[in-house]
Amino acid sequence: MTLTPFSTNPTNPTSITPTTSTPPDPATQPREFLESLFRAAITRALPLHNTAACLPQPPKGRTIVIGAGKAGGSMAQAVEALWPPDAPLEGLVVTRYHHIPPRPEGLAQRIELVEAAHPVPDAAGLTAAQRMLAMVQTLTQDDLVLCLISGGGSALLSLPADGLTLEDKQRINQALLNSGANISEMNCVRKHLSRIKGGRLAAACAPARVVTLTISDVPGDDPSIIASGPTVPDATTCADALAVLKRYGIDVPAAVLTQLQSGALETPKPGDAVFGGHEVHLIATPQQSLEAAAAAATAAGLNAYILSDEMEGESREVGKVHAALARGVALRGQPFRKPCVILSGGETTVTIKKLPEGMAKGRGGRAGEFCLGLALALQGQSGVYALAADTDGIDGVEDNAGAFVAPDTLGRAQARGMKIDTYLDRNDAYGFFKPLGGLVMTGPTNTNVNDFRALLIL
Repeated sequence: MTLTPFSTNPTNPTSITPTTSTPPDPATQPREFLESLFRAAITRALPLHNTAACLPQPPKGRTIVIGAGKAGGSMAQAVEALWPPDAPLEGLVVTRYHHIPPRPEGLAQRIELVEAAHPVPDAAGLTAAQRMLAMVQTLTQDDLVLCLISGGGSALLSLPADGLTLEDKQRINQALLNSGANISEMNCVRKHLSRIKGGRLAAACAPARVVTLTISDVPGDDPSIIASGPTVPDATTCADALAVLKRYGIDVPAAVLTQLQSGALETPKPGDAVFGGHEVHLIATPQQSLEAAAAAATAAGLNAYILSDEMEGESREVGKVHAALARGVALRGQPFRKPCVILSGGETTVTIKKLPEGMAKGRGGRAGEFCLGLALALQGQSGVYALAADTDGIDGVEDNAGAFVAPDTLGRAQARGMKIDTYLDRNDAYGFFKPLGGLVMTGPTNTNVNDFRALLIL
């Protein structure tokens, strides 16, 4: 049984093209070659390829599957395909709108899939969280809870703490997204303002055994950060959450502020007996996907270098650093030998600044903003091509996965009267790359191992 890696649209020239038997030639088809590396990275992270070895044996009692994340649909389908057909299986998993993959022919649905909003939570996610908590209330020690967690689960599984409304959570979440806070900081706050995150879902499952299968989308692959760790211990504190809120000037209701200050919203900590006997398995990680892309580049006769799978910082600035590295290789053969591919992952950030009155708000995400910073700093450097994309197929809230940069990108923009600095000022990567045919379109990929960046230097 094969689950489609992601949708393709061969009639759209800006879309990822379907896999062919002959790998693209990097010298004559640089864009197609970089797209093939992205495809290799995605394929390595698909749940059906990685789940079997981590599944426990069916228990004496019931098996309840719960979970949340952008990969939730494909993770649930993988479990359904691999679980013994004669063993009981039921549950509820929430994923992002339009992220439920087509059901393979002959695969019976035993796990309910629902959709909710990301990156700002909505009522559908709140209802799903309430239903999950109710579902695990009457379990026994003979039962098993299989929890499927992937990136995006923080927004998709929203159950505000006492004293918070959904509207409060939406406002706070949007403020965090705009602030430039990194994922660890954002999820620290989210855990302490929730009744289900930060290990609280695991506590609700007691006395059943909990096995968590997770796809990492965070630097360092810390399960307590992925989707705000609903089934794992949380080492952060209410004081940490308060510090983040203060650092970025984000207000919370007075009653919630008081609870944070008193520690009333503290999460279950490492060593808590509620986690006894529980297991956590990382079934896909950013590093594994970067290694798959590096192997594909090596097979094409290129040198392949992985910088890191944990890069953070402002997207445009990370783009500038990558550009400086690429120029060094292109002009001096240092620190790497060309022809080569340079790969990196992680989770960069975009700080949304208040625009001057009359300036239109831009569209774009982390990958596109990286490409803007890269293109500006490369200044049309010959022989350097790049692709940056979010591995879930959605860059921010747009319909593109990312963008492609070529030596002529900046020149073609200038010929159209497009000033790249203006697009950077309003975080408008989508508006910059769309008329140039530089958007990378894949649709949802059914997995999520964070940022993917590949630079080809010939």
